[in-house]
Amino acid sequence: MAHQSAIGGRDDVNLVSKEKLTIEKLPDKVILQIFSYLSHREICRLARVCRRWRQIAYDTRLWKNVSLRPEVSGLHVGSLESLLSLIAVRFGPTLRYIELPIELITHTVLHELSAKCPNLTHMLLDFSTAMQLHDFSEMQAFPTKLRYMCICLSEVIFMEGFMRKIYNFINGLEVLHLIGTYEKCEEEEEEIYEVINVHKLKSATPNLRVINLYGINFIDDSHIDAFSSNCIQLECLAVNFCNKVTGSTLKTLIQRSKRLTCLLMNGTSLKSEFVMQADWDKCALQELDITATDLSTECLIDMLTRIPNLRFLSAGQINGFNDTVLKMWMESGMPRSLVSIDLDSSDNITDDGLQKFLTRHGQQLGACCLSGMPHITDQLWMSILPVLTNAKILVMGTPEKLGVNIHVDQLMDTIASACTNLERLELRWDPDNLRFSDKSQKAIDLLRVKCLKLRCMVLSDGRYYETVKANFERADRVTVVRTTTCCRVSPYHLLSNYNDLIFN
Repeated sequence: MAHQSAIGGRDDVNLVSKEKLTIEKLPDKVILQIFSYLSHREICRLARVCRRWRQIAYDTRLWKNVSLRPEVSGLHVGSLESLLSLIAVRFGPTLRYIELPIELITHTVLHELSAKCPNLTHMLLDFSTAMQLHDFSEMQAFPTKLRYMCICLSEVIFMEGFMRKIYNFINGLEVLHLIGTYEKCEEEEEEIYEVINVHKLKSATPNLRVINLYGINFIDDSHIDAFSSNCIQLECLAVNFCNKVTGSTLKTLIQRSKRLTCLLMNGTSLKSEFVMQADWDKCALQELDITATDLSTECLIDMLTRIPNLRFLSAGQINGFNDTVLKMWMESGMPRSLVSIDLDSSDNITDDGLQKFLTRHGQQLGACCLSGMPHITDQLWMSILPVLTNAKILVMGTPEKLGVNIHVDQLMDTIASACTNLERLELRWDPDNLRFSDKSQKAIDLLRVKCLKLRCMVLSDGRYYETVKANFERADRVTVVRTTTCCRVSPYHLLSNYNDLIFN
């Protein structure tokens, strides 16, 4: 009896101690660590719980990277006085990155950031909605340790008055993003304004490694020439959706920029004669995007058979890209270093041409994107997947309705068995073309269990998407399955400068 009561007594004690264990018993450093996984909007909500949580929520270590753009972070600062107080009290020396909307970009705010945040290295200034700028005539200070700067340009507001004030402070910049208004453009051609003087900007930024000029309607070849004349450290140049770029200064760019390894020209107006003049055989280029350009077959063969160490190629939506290009490229031996290929919507390539190329080079690929081609169905994928053993990124299918069905269960089985390193997968096929059985759960289970690195799987919205989503959610992997409505898989994740190229 004594023994039983002793056991009973210990159980009672354990029960009581367990009942008293609450989050309030955790030390401050543990709660701080928990808060670090939350968004700033959620942290602000938690600050209302009690005085202790408020004190922890306002710890400067939680405010190293701050976005004050409401549409991005949900944080809205009501007045300049409030922001100035936050800079002094909450941000301080720990602040590394800040995003400011147009209404908060004033000389007073920039002075305060310069004085109170000496370790600020990354800044985004969003002028995209500007109808007018604040007066910067009195601006005498600006953060001096910036390594990364992103400026979202306005369509019509000239920014030279502001830029002239900061030129002396930004010579340490290594990464520069100038983001245009490509997505806002209408079909009717309106007057184009050069809202920022690139020729003056390049003189103030000699240490740039990465330059991203995205969707700017006034950027042309002379601006590429200007940067290449002054930025001897240049490793990556992106001019995606700058449709005035024709390639007329590519030869000079390649000659000057000996360190240039990444060149992204998606949606530009490249002319074949200019591209063929460049000394591709003498370049250090490893990553190239020429998607949605109008290059000829002759030009593509000339370029691809001369670039010696190409590891990344995006060349979709090009009518000139056909079986002959693939054949000549293979015979030249130049795809030997290739780890990523994207041939989206390349309708002039046959499945036979692709099969020959991928049978030979598939094992070295980390990304293979063959989307947007109605003639490339699950039959081709089933035959090449066993070769793609090192694939991390796969994109397949087309949203167009097909005359054949895609047997997705069998496809999932093969992916799970062959591509255990897979991280991102997208199936763009129309839901009406997907055929799956009552046993599809087994195939999905196999994919989920074998592809443990899978972090993003994108499907067209429909019955199969709901089935896959429910399966992953039951296994507590709720963020993996997404729809093509709001997500796309891109091989850009394999770019060596990917982290520097992220903006907005």
